Amino acid sequence: MAGAARRGGPGPRRLLRLLLLGAAAASLAGAQVTSETREVPEHKPADIPCAAFRSGWSNPRIEWKFQKGSSLVLFYYGGELTEPYKNRVQFSPTTIRFSTVTRADTGKYICEVVGDGSQIAKSEVNLIVQVPPSKPLAHVPASATIGSKAVLRCAETDGSPPPTFRWYRDGALMPPDPRTSPTFRNSSYTLDPATGELIFEPVSAFDTGDYYCEATNNVGAPQKSDAIRMEASEVNVGGIVAAVVVLLMVLALVAFGIWFAYSRGFFQRKDAAGKKVIYSQPSHRSDGEFKQTSSFLV
Repeated sequence: MAGAARRGGPGPRRLLRLLLLGAAAASLAGAQVTSETREVPEHKPADIPCAAFRSGWSNPRIEWKFQKGSSLVLFYYGGELTEPYKNRVQFSPTTIRFSTVTRADTGKYICEVVGDGSQIAKSEVNLIVQVPPSKPLAHVPASATIGSKAVLRCAETDGSPPPTFRWYRDGALMPPDPRTSPTFRNSSYTLDPATGELIFEPVSAFDTGDYYCEATNNVGAPQKSDAIRMEASEVNVGGIVAAVVVLLMVLALVAFGIWFAYSRGFFQRKDAAGKKVIYSQPSHRSDGEFKQTSSFLV
């Protein structure tokens, strides 16, 4: 029976420990949490403190977790570091120390401390590994119709913290509000430094030019994209007229082809067997004379 009990479920001690862990986790959810943010350059060492640790607590149990987006993994559990941190991190009750950090280490580090009884504390450190921006990519339409809407975008994915963006036209910096600059006061646009979107609404003749964007996050030097030219032009009425004329010519040719085929007998009636039937007109008959004048050619 004892063996069956061991195989069927956890023993009394393990069950008690699981209950205590569950209660501790529930209490941690309502515990007071301290939080801070630290920025460290990539490939440099980093110290992450556990502000929740209390030296006066007897036999405290310490756990570390790492959260990145919606992913949450155990970092330090059961008195040891988990993979792949064993060879990269040094642990002490008050701090964990990275020998070197990479951009993948950016995220939230959560320290949970449980003492005897109801002693519970929790602290968080948001680690930002600083990475200079790479060369951004500018998305600029080659042409835009005057009076319409045009959207220009700037994209950069490596910088940490995320970079902000600026736009240039013909080498001149574009201000957030075009009305503040004599160079751009004839343009109507909005510029979002956080997303890198530059929206012309409406496009004017003054918006023709060479555009490039710049990404910066105060880590390393700002990076600029290649310049791309955008031409602002009126609606091409001549092109539209030419397209209509070509379409009418095509329709006329199709109609002529149908008429030609019909006149050559390609659409003559056929009997049920698919054979042609030829009818001849009846000839004049004399009184009292009857002849079959219709002939059938099968």
